[in-house]
Amino acid sequence: MFHKIVFSAPGLIKLIAAETRTLMDKCRSSRKQQPGVSEGHCVLVLLLISWMIALWPHISVAITLSHADTLRIGKKIWQNECNGTIAGLTSWNEGENFASLGIGHFIWYPKGQRGPFEESFPKLVSFIANHGAKLPKFLLGTGEVPCPWNSRLEFLRAQQTPEVKQLRQFLADTVDLQAEFLIARLQDALPKRLAEAAPSDQANVQRQFERMASTPQGYYALADYVNFKGEGVLHTERYQGQGWGLLQVLEGMHGSDGGATAVDEFSRSAKAVLIRRVQNSHAQRHESRWLSGWLHRVISYSRGG
Repeated sequence: MFHKIVFSAPGLIKLIAAETRTLMDKCRSSRKQQPGVSEGHCVLVLLLISWMIALWPHISVAITLSHADTLRIGKKIWQNECNGTIAGLTSWNEGENFASLGIGHFIWYPKGQRGPFEESFPKLVSFIANHGAKLPKFLLGTGEVPCPWNSRLEFLRAQQTPEVKQLRQFLADTVDLQAEFLIARLQDALPKRLAEAAPSDQANVQRQFERMASTPQGYYALADYVNFKGEGVLHTERYQGQGWGLLQVLEGMHGSDGGATAVDEFSRSAKAVLIRRVQNSHAQRHESRWLSGWLHRVISYSRGG
């Protein structure tokens, strides 16, 4: 199975699969006409939309990822985030009010709980279900199912229950689909990264993304870094006004060659961004403890992961 990834304009992103696994943004027409909307108004709206798209940096990326490539990316991220263990696919970190599940530590809140981080596990479950995979019974239902454990203590006590065992097996069996979900989310956020970049930097950010997206190894580095250090678009995730996410790494790249050359430059830029994060931090001693591990991870991109 191969996935062809096509960018045509912000939000119009398609994964065209040779088999049945296909994710597409679909244009839906309304069944009802709004009162008082004339044909002239419709034409004006269409012209306005066309003008806005024309002003946006043109997005045109097309690569092909085989199922083997997608699975390989998923297994690498699984190794990075969970040490490649099935037990590591289900965790709940101390001091947090949510479970962290799957190769991407997707967040799942209990009923009535929320926090500063976006809940991603229900979206993953929906994505996997739409691609035909069988869900554990306790994940079935209408709408988003909340996390059945209300605290870390409840979750730890439930480790040997059928529900947790089913959850682990479900996550171990769907590593490829979890990787597809991460890749789709990475693609969908490109317009957001371009919007956050300075106008003078937008063309370069797009070009650097395209360089990295030209090979499976480059796509792995993109997906892993986003999962590892974020998009770089949140102003709350900055020290002294400087971020450390994917956007900042792409802004630090200026080459034009693709393939291994692009991945090497990405690794160097990521290394510089992470060192700068520690230097700008008000808790340098604390963050310095993690720096060697962070650098080892990003340097590994240029060595094949």
